[in-house]
Amino acid sequence: MHPTWTEQWWPVSYLQDLDPKKPSRFTLLERDLVIWWDSAGESWRVFPDVCPHRLVPLSEGRLNAEGQLECPYHGWSFDGDGQCKTIPQAEEGTKSEGRRSRCASLPTASGQGLLFVWMGSPDAADLTSLPLVPVLEEQPESWTIQDTFRDLPMDAVTLLENVLDVSHVPFTHHKTVGKRENASPVLATITREDAHGFEAYWEEGPRRGTLGSQATQFMAPQLMWHDLTAKGFARILTVVYAVPIRRGECRLFARFPFQFQAAAPKLLIGLRPRWLQHIGNHKVLEDDQVFLHWQERVLERNGGSAASERAFFLPTRADVYVAALHRWINGNGGEPFAGQPLPPRQGTDVLMDRYHSHTVNCRSCATALRRIQAIRPWLWGGLWTSAALISWDGWLWPALSIAVLMAVLLKQTASWQKGLTVGDGQAPRNKMS
Repeated sequence: MHPTWTEQWWPVSYLQDLDPKKPSRFTLLERDLVIWWDSAGESWRVFPDVCPHRLVPLSEGRLNAEGQLECPYHGWSFDGDGQCKTIPQAEEGTKSEGRRSRCASLPTASGQGLLFVWMGSPDAADLTSLPLVPVLEEQPESWTIQDTFRDLPMDAVTLLENVLDVSHVPFTHHKTVGKRENASPVLATITREDAHGFEAYWEEGPRRGTLGSQATQFMAPQLMWHDLTAKGFARILTVVYAVPIRRGECRLFARFPFQFQAAAPKLLIGLRPRWLQHIGNHKVLEDDQVFLHWQERVLERNGGSAASERAFFLPTRADVYVAALHRWINGNGGEPFAGQPLPPRQGTDVLMDRYHSHTVNCRSCATALRRIQAIRPWLWGGLWTSAALISWDGWLWPALSIAVLMAVLLKQTASWQKGLTVGDGQAPRNKMS
């Protein structure tokens, strides 16, 4: 793989979603990794997810009483530097530490609420080159940030195409975050373009200029953001990291920072639980997830990114973002999994999965789902108990009130439970009403 993709810091998780009591796994650029909290070193560690003994995944293991990462197969344990500290089966005089018994400990760093791992030569890891959004470093306490993530059934390049392209929002996201009647020419201009990415400026901005001008930056190879200031309301960013997992799959880290000009909006946003916000985010992502999964396979048949100028017809200035992205790709090492075919196209039921692509790895959503599943039997119990009490003298109206309340809560929790596990595949833009 070209150094463009490997010699990079990549985000692998929001810090708030990591559990310091147990290891977790992530796949990055086809490399299986285990993420764990090293209590002795007071830092997050990332190893290749394989024990040097019998090659089983360390992410299936645990953190033992010494705070070391313990293999689930034979109990070999490793410290934060990757040294093997314990081999329970070793005979007296056998040393556990050695070149062949150690794990590689990849460089890690954190910034702006994300954990990053360096995938290149360890000696080249530079903490000053973390891909962060510079404006969020200025008065960080003034920003209110909503975030989400999801594993998507598409290449990171396809995701970047999508999020850079501002002109699709009124149509694709009609009735979620856009309106068709707001569509207009996007007279955008590329103001800088080099090996590090590009910048663009759209003077009119979205919603026919009602929100103000919008600046866009692509920090190659993974990070982009749109930046606009809605007068009298807030400065608003849309930040996306597109992280390649393997061919045809990536993880989206999306962030929505607001710098409000009044206190009330900040307070209202803070009242909404993170897991409930994520349910809404899923709906927006699913607006275009199905057809992007199809689109990249058509582009592949037509020659991929290298043939994008010929495969696409890009006649308007609205397409300058996509054209600039593919110029950068083809001038800086090509696509990350060049030469590998995309996996077979998946059905809508698979594409709409929310549990495995998000909830299982999100502490907020996983906790909410457990609580919802725990309370629903009690709600059913309350419903049946109130039904039994209706025939008792003097209990008619109290029992009916309880029954109605239980029914409402059962319906709402069923909706939330579904929202945390699977989408319905019905884009709001296509509904008649």
